[in-house]
Amino acid sequence: MGLSIWQIAVVVILVVLLFGRGKISSLMGDVAKGIKSFKKGMSSDAIDESQPKDVSEENKDSKDNN
Repeated sequence: MGLSIWQIAVVVILVVLLFGRGKISSLMGDVAKGIKSFKKGMSSDAIDESQPKDVSEENKDSKDNN
């Protein structure tokens, strides 16, 4: 009892009629930008975690401020 090609085609046609081609293409562009920024954020997190943090510099700063 899966979806047939005709059912999928009817749904696609209804979506295009309701939202229009311009709205759908702008929505897909926004989704692509979101995916790109997510991947960029994930890759920068991986780079930050791979580089060890120098804790001694943080301790010097906090002692100087007190």
